[in-house]
Amino acid sequence: MDRRLAAIMAADLVGYSKLIRADEEGTLTALNALRANIIDPILAKHKGRIVKLMGDGMLVEFPSVVDAVRAALQAQQTLATQTSAQPEGKLMQFRIGINLGDVVIDGDDIHGDDVNVAARLEAMAEPGGICISGVVYEGVRDRIDHQFDDMGQQVLKNIDRPVRVWSWQPGSKSSKSRSSAAKKSLPLPDKPSIAVLPFQNMNRDAEQEYFSDGITEDIITALSHIRQFFVIARNTSFTFKGRAVDVQAVARELGVRYVLEGSVRTAGKRVRISAQLIDGTTGNHLWADRYDRELKDVFEVQDEITQVVVGALGPELSRAEQARARLKAPESMDAWDNYQRGHWHMWRFNRKDNAEARALFQRAIQIDPNLSTAFAAIAFTHTEDFFHGYSDDPASAVEDAMKFAQQALKLDDREVTAYVMRGVVNLIRRDHASACNDLKTALKIVPSNALALMVLGATHAWSNKPDEALPYFDEAERISPKDPVLWLSLMGRSLAHLVKGEFENAVSMGKRAIAIPNVPIAPHQFHVAALGHLGRHKEAKAAVDAMLQLNPDFRLSFVEHMLPTNDETVRTFILDGLRKAGL
Repeated sequence: MDRRLAAIMAADLVGYSKLIRADEEGTLTALNALRANIIDPILAKHKGRIVKLMGDGMLVEFPSVVDAVRAALQAQQTLATQTSAQPEGKLMQFRIGINLGDVVIDGDDIHGDDVNVAARLEAMAEPGGICISGVVYEGVRDRIDHQFDDMGQQVLKNIDRPVRVWSWQPGSKSSKSRSSAAKKSLPLPDKPSIAVLPFQNMNRDAEQEYFSDGITEDIITALSHIRQFFVIARNTSFTFKGRAVDVQAVARELGVRYVLEGSVRTAGKRVRISAQLIDGTTGNHLWADRYDRELKDVFEVQDEITQVVVGALGPELSRAEQARARLKAPESMDAWDNYQRGHWHMWRFNRKDNAEARALFQRAIQIDPNLSTAFAAIAFTHTEDFFHGYSDDPASAVEDAMKFAQQALKLDDREVTAYVMRGVVNLIRRDHASACNDLKTALKIVPSNALALMVLGATHAWSNKPDEALPYFDEAERISPKDPVLWLSLMGRSLAHLVKGEFENAVSMGKRAIAIPNVPIAPHQFHVAALGHLGRHKEAKAAVDAMLQLNPDFRLSFVEHMLPTNDETVRTFILDGLRKAGL
């Protein structure tokens, strides 16, 4: 079934059954008049599509949360004015709930968990009021002149996760009348902005204070090296040391979207470090983790934890920014929004989304010709065209990837992704020495770049150096265990084990890789080759069929042409395995 992202409004008439019992014809006539004269024109003005009417209620789909909330506010305010003179027994008031999420398309109807959330929010709303989910609030908070009140995390019926809920009621003050503190909030930068609060020393031992301070300082320094992040400086962050703080207030005061806080506890020769990333605009927890280490060398532990935390933050912040960008209406998107929305499509790893990602990146550089990260991302899409067979002219795809990587580096000679992409192109060209140089340069700039580690590992595997390759995959997965391209590391492991003749291990890694959602065709080939070598013909045939479902035109000749190796042993292991599997 097809899916799409949509803002979903659920609305119903308060006390419908009672009104019908009192005056059936009058109620239906009045309700139809309200819909025709007030509700339908407002929905049309804000691009709302009525999915279905349900007697006393309706389900409406909007292209953006801003449209949905503006329509709801206008409808509720207009209805309040128009119906205020009605006697109490005939007063018509609506409740409205709004959510954002993926919906399943079924003809003209829509279904899914996020539709159910909208219905539950509607039931929570006061008569004449509106309830919206936290993800909706995040998309509209700076774009509407109305005050929504935070109801906190709510457990909704038959919904298996708590939902942050914000409510608006008739008579709520506009945002212009909010507190003076809110008026003093600094504007948010146009890229991910983060403050790292001093990690708490849970031992209350002054001698351990240097360790928790050192962790904080190292994380701030490491994040500052990532050009895409706006990071509050160390001296400002440390003004909050030892204070009980409201994270949302800190975010407003410093003008940042995200706040990282954590704690350090030592016991004997062991240390436990906890960290959590919070969206300062909503108070929602985006990510949390805990690290236990043996405290042998203090500085070594500090370096390791810093690398792991920063490596984990990159994908989490990227995911949060992509979700935020997808809340915006296309006409209101700036260069950074287009760049982030492009990444959402790029990580889906299919021909259509790859093309859409490139179009969004192109739009980003039209708005900001100096956005080096967007040039590097376009290079990424061209390498995807090559590896996954999306292009009818693979050679041109490789040339275009190099061209855009070089353009990115002209704009910013510390653009890490551009070095990685240039390394990928050199790998494709079988110039493994140049590929390694580019990838090692990327890691000098940002040691926690998991993608650079994965590609460096793959380069060693393609050079028939599997034992040198595997540690790079280990480090990449330790740094970024939830990376959107984790399949690349597992694919590299599968290749390394295949080259070593460890076919069972190659199958095991291949299974893990192809189980990841949205995984492209590339990891399948090593899994298939390993099954072929093992003579597991039934499994091999099923694996080949699964691969051909992703690309019916995928052929052995294509694999032979694009293998980025100069080593005949590597080439033979792969091609022979694929032949034995029946490709």
